[in-house]
Amino acid sequence: MPFDRRTFLGTSAATGAAVALAGPAGSASAAASAAGQVPAGRPVKRYAFTVMGTTDLHGNVFNWDYFTDKEFDDKAHNDVGLAKISTLVERVRAEKGRRNTLLIDAGDTIQGTQLSYYYAKVDPITARRGPVHPMAQAMNAIGYDAAALGNHEFNYGIPVLRKFEEQCDFPLLGANALDARSLRPAFAPYSMHRLRTPCGRDVKVAVLGLTNPGIAIWDKQNVQGKMVFPGLEEQAAKYVPRLRSMGADVVIVSAHSGSSGTSSYGDQLPYIENAAGLVAEQVPGIDAILVGHAHTEIPEYRVKNRETGREVVLSEPLKWGQRLTLFDFELVFERGRWSVEKVSAQVLNSNTVPEDPKITKLLSDEHAKVVAYVNQVIGTSTQAMSAAEGPVKDVPIIDLINHVQADTVRAALAGTEFAALPVLSQASCFSRTASIPAGQVTIRDAAGLYPFENTLEARLLTGAQLKDYLEYSAKYYVQTAPGEVVDPAKLTNAEGTPDYNYDAVYGLSYEIDVAQPKGSRIVGLSFGGRPVDPAAQFVLAVNNYRASGGGNFPHVPGARQLWANSDEIRNTIISWVKAKGTVDPAQFASVDWKLTRAGVPVF
Repeated sequence: MPFDRRTFLGTSAATGAAVALAGPAGSASAAASAAGQVPAGRPVKRYAFTVMGTTDLHGNVFNWDYFTDKEFDDKAHNDVGLAKISTLVERVRAEKGRRNTLLIDAGDTIQGTQLSYYYAKVDPITARRGPVHPMAQAMNAIGYDAAALGNHEFNYGIPVLRKFEEQCDFPLLGANALDARSLRPAFAPYSMHRLRTPCGRDVKVAVLGLTNPGIAIWDKQNVQGKMVFPGLEEQAAKYVPRLRSMGADVVIVSAHSGSSGTSSYGDQLPYIENAAGLVAEQVPGIDAILVGHAHTEIPEYRVKNRETGREVVLSEPLKWGQRLTLFDFELVFERGRWSVEKVSAQVLNSNTVPEDPKITKLLSDEHAKVVAYVNQVIGTSTQAMSAAEGPVKDVPIIDLINHVQADTVRAALAGTEFAALPVLSQASCFSRTASIPAGQVTIRDAAGLYPFENTLEARLLTGAQLKDYLEYSAKYYVQTAPGEVVDPAKLTNAEGTPDYNYDAVYGLSYEIDVAQPKGSRIVGLSFGGRPVDPAAQFVLAVNNYRASGGGNFPHVPGARQLWANSDEIRNTIISWVKAKGTVDPAQFASVDWKLTRAGVPVF
């Protein structure tokens, strides 16, 4: 059947429960010989093997939250980290036989925690005689065979990525990451692996790595003029036949691309962001796809290839090392070659096992350094602030981000022709659990406000453009009629819009009428007590993700850039707190926007 998003989501929900690793079963060879019929006079040669997969590890080695300074936990009591994954991997290898397994990853490895940040920026791996990245150390020790590139691999710039690549004992794959000048692969497109069988003929397994075309937008400042990123379908169609001609018996794609067929960047690129399902449907010759990028859990999903009619098995393990995918392959030897007879997939839950002491011991010093770093005191706060209500209310902790950004841009533009223009700022509620305590404020408190590696820019916009920008942002809310009971938990994230793609704009006053359809919700837009003149000019302090087109917000990507900074906004906030010494919400916080219905506040 053609790839269908509605069917896909239903199937995912139905199969969403992770399974724990079963106890030891029969050997792989016994399982293989038990399968199928044996023709008279000639025994059929069979072989079974398993490919394990992770994705979106985002710098998680330990089951630890560096922002809360304690063991990771969530409502579902998931665990995280490669130390947990290592235990699962070793159990699978013990059950299947190590030579009958491979271990791969689908990208977003070196960004996401303070551990990964520390070794990119504080004690960088790129320094002369610098350290080995903790993710490289852990993945080498576990024994990864290959990993696809994720978009976040490019957040710290190409030199950091190249150094990480050098430190890995396995290839980083990216068939659609091309040198901008030569259009030749900038990374290895694929890797080929031989599995010894008891039957005298090796099985050749090809792993094709595909990354996300959105890198061209999201990390424009790091890759423009250096690399280009064509579509996944295009490059898979180029390489899969080549891999088959090279003798690959099995072709697996490791794709840092979700399965929904959608894109967050609209028509800014001619390539689909979440294209894994389309690759399965359109490109013949693929047996399985390890899916990444979307941070969703898909134990097993099947897509029929429209040319061959064969099913391709897709699986996406949950992010941060919360799940491990297992693809189980059963092969039969016929007509002088191995062919895939059956593929199935499941996910194992890392909260069912302890951390592997081999990994925790290996990186205990690095972990201790980062814990000490994030607990450094940088100032004090006169009161506690929380982001819990940030998605539905104008709260002081989001105002803090915006105030720091506006202050920084205003200082940068002092003495220029734009110094007299009003400076506004955009910010999102990146983490609903972020908080600033009353009393001492540490690096981890400030860093928790901004978990991404975004940098700050200043763009020139008109009043009319800002109105369009706010209308687009307000599509985040579910349309709710006057008088209808409001459940805050169900009011946000309309159309699957993530929290990081809802922006509040600091410096303007406005209401968002959630009773109205999207595109007609901004009411009473004013600046300094007066209605905003559509032709008036404003400076918007904006992160580079948004300025480059992330989220597909209107006008900003094409707006004139007045200033840009290479330092992460997280560090800008930390430096601001250090310089001020005291954070006092009375100096910057005010309620400038609110949700309404027909003029009546929702809260």
